[in-house]
Amino acid sequence: MNEQNKELVMSFDPKTIEHLGIKMYSQLPNAIAELIANGYDACAGEVFIHLLDNENEKKIIVSDNGDGMTFEEVNDKFLVIGRNRREEGNDASSCGRVVTGKKGLGKLAFFGIGEKITIETCKEGQKTIFVLDWNELIHTSGKPYKPQYTIKNCRKDEKGTTIILSKLKRKSGFDIYSLSKSLAKLFNFPDDFIVFLQLNDSEIIEITNKLKYEGIKEEFEWKLPDCLKEKEISDYENYENIEGKIITTEKPLKPGLRGITLFANGRMVNKAEFFGSSESSHFFSYTTGWLDIDFVDNWEQDVISTNRQSLDWENPKTNELRIFLTKVLGEIHKGWRERRKEKRREKVMETTNINVPDWLNKVPENIRNRLDSLLKSIDDSELSSSEQSNVVNNLHTIVPDYPYFHWRQLHPIIQDAAERDYQNKDYYRAFIESAKRFITETRKKSESVNQSDQSMMGEVYGHRKTLSVTKKYKKPDGSNFPLDTLRSIEDGQKYLSMGIVAGGRNPISHEEIRDLRDSGLFSEKDCLDGLSLLSHLMKRLENSEKIQNG
Repeated sequence: MNEQNKELVMSFDPKTIEHLGIKMYSQLPNAIAELIANGYDACAGEVFIHLLDNENEKKIIVSDNGDGMTFEEVNDKFLVIGRNRREEGNDASSCGRVVTGKKGLGKLAFFGIGEKITIETCKEGQKTIFVLDWNELIHTSGKPYKPQYTIKNCRKDEKGTTIILSKLKRKSGFDIYSLSKSLAKLFNFPDDFIVFLQLNDSEIIEITNKLKYEGIKEEFEWKLPDCLKEKEISDYENYENIEGKIITTEKPLKPGLRGITLFANGRMVNKAEFFGSSESSHFFSYTTGWLDIDFVDNWEQDVISTNRQSLDWENPKTNELRIFLTKVLGEIHKGWRERRKEKRREKVMETTNINVPDWLNKVPENIRNRLDSLLKSIDDSELSSSEQSNVVNNLHTIVPDYPYFHWRQLHPIIQDAAERDYQNKDYYRAFIESAKRFITETRKKSESVNQSDQSMMGEVYGHRKTLSVTKKYKKPDGSNFPLDTLRSIEDGQKYLSMGIVAGGRNPISHEEIRDLRDSGLFSEKDCLDGLSLLSHLMKRLENSEKIQNG
């Protein structure tokens, strides 16, 4: 073709530009994402996004070191709206990447944010420079649009494309950090593809996959497909081709950070969601992540929306995928509850020194079930670790290990004598050891030499005997209690003490403790009742006074 007869031609209906360009790509991240994708599809190793915003100019410049385009490629491919590379058999780039663009509409994104688009592309020693002007283009009334162009020479080894967006519709300034995070969420960058972002002459930011979750404190993670092995849900035909990571956090995520994002061949195809799962559980407030589902991009029927925000979930194949993903989240939900419960209980144990499983094993079954239900409610609550520890501490104070034993508020000496055997469920021995301790303390304080325990009790306690359990007490007004009252209490101490020896301790002279224990003749409640009586007698002994010459 004669150089002077060349012309660039763009054929379109202006309404196509307006509806698919301006309205679909009016948000800055989505529009710039299309420019990044152009570089990726052109086998670029780097894409550099430069935002200029000063008194003199406001522009967006996106440069890549990809393959670039010849004049003919610009005319025959780039300027053809709606060109489907997949149908042409050009679904792989020169470097083997599966191209992300297949509808031929991404170039319309330029007009979503700027009215003037200057494109410079270099390949095979030739640089083609042309301008797409919105105001000219929209008034073509359906006639072919012929952009102004210039052809220059460039080095044979020079290649790549630069796109300059000017006459921007955006009047507000650029938030470079928010933009970097937004762009990171739209891609899953491979290792051989790097994107940089700079505002004026400020620090250059590398947009990486890590930016998706910057500032998010990860607690647990599940990597697919490994976490699905040996699960009943792994019967989905493509489950081994789903790769990615689902993470949960210690604290609830902001609504915009929740959900699982789906990617195909490095680009987002479905924004973060939970695929129809019931989101009433706290789990969904803590969950985020991403999954690569490249295989959906290879299906014969196109199920990816033009703006790449969602899949067509009404399609039978995507519906199968949705059902599977819901099951995956269900399995992870179960795992999250168990792992979170275990971690929280470990934290409680570390903070309170309370071993919850051991504690539960030391309470009666009827109490254990209710206590365990309360603890599970705490596990699933939104209480902080310190608040949870405080609640567990208070619960443990109310319901201690062996609660029946402690609820009796036994005398410390009796409790000390009985505790080990009681915990071993050797209830008769617990009672006997406590009775021995009471006998020993009585003998020590009274200085009795009587070798018969029961006889000693009769000699030591009672009205006008060795030890008086009422001598130190007076009425609130300072007067003495009537003699009959005092005699009754003193004799009560004697007969109860003699009875505890006769009815409790003496049987071991005739029966094996094992038979008394295993027969049920002496139960846990019998033990506790006996210990309570011994505690009463021990208190009287502790407050007694020795009567001289009694």
